[in-house]
Amino acid sequence: MQLSRRKALGLAIGGVAASMLPLRAMAAGAEEAIAAFTGGAAVGTGGLTLTAPEIAENGNTVPVTVDAPGAVAIALYASGNPTPGVATFNFGPAAGSQMASTRIRLSQTQDVVAVAKMADGSFVQASSTVKVTIGGCGG
Repeated sequence: MQLSRRKALGLAIGGVAASMLPLRAMAAGAEEAIAAFTGGAAVGTGGLTLTAPEIAENGNTVPVTVDAPGAVAIALYASGNPTPGVATFNFGPAAGSQMASTRIRLSQTQDVVAVAKMADGSFVQASSTVKVTIGGCGG
């Protein structure tokens, strides 16, 4: 098989187009994961505090804290990671506070999203953009 300029150009354009697809798929993956957690219910704001650094020098260990008084569960998502679901924290009736703190891995600069299911069945959301200088998922 001989590779002409026309075929090489077609392959290059196809490669560029294919490289753009995962970005849309990752964003859709986070939205789908949030919809699965909420059961498709409307998500409000307020009542949930998400604390994450504005700039993370290393994406391997990014500290994140979530606090939602009155929540029964809090889910944490990283929209740009290959697997957007990071953690889910469930709180029982004996929980002293509905707060969790952890370190997460981020592959690139992206939004970190927390969604809390409140005791009355409603959902609230908070997000924060974290700029990563060195990726944590092989980047």
